[in-house]
Amino acid sequence: MATRHQARTAVVGLLYAFDLGNENIANFSDEILEEGKIRNKQREFSNSLFSGTIENLFMLDTEIKSHLKEWDYDGIGKVEKAIMRLGAYEILIAKTDRAIIINEAVELAKVLADEKSPQFINGVLDAIGKSVKETKVEEVTSTEEKE
Repeated sequence: MATRHQARTAVVGLLYAFDLGNENIANFSDEILEEGKIRNKQREFSNSLFSGTIENLFMLDTEIKSHLKEWDYDGIGKVEKAIMRLGAYEILIAKTDRAIIINEAVELAKVLADEKSPQFINGVLDAIGKSVKETKVEEVTSTEEKE
């Protein structure tokens, strides 16, 4: 049985293919996931991550770009983008625990990207996670002030 890590690895591959211009990759996702023996609940998990990331791509890219300090977004590798997009989706939309997602993204980067990527991806996703946390604190504070 596949793990969530294996499911996320497959999703990064799908996102990478999509970014390369294969916009019909979703039509083949079941076959690709089957090759990785990703079935049942993990396949549902993978498909929801992939479709959710694609549906929110513009917002995710905007959020990622807002946390790049001295980097040109277009100069970032496609694997790194795929990992960051997935991580940003899970932090911002799926509301998965930030520490878990950052750890997963770093592990994916260690295997799939170049040697400097894990630290870079960690920094960007951590900044995204902190901005979400700050927004929640501001919302709670403003709600308390209204009462």
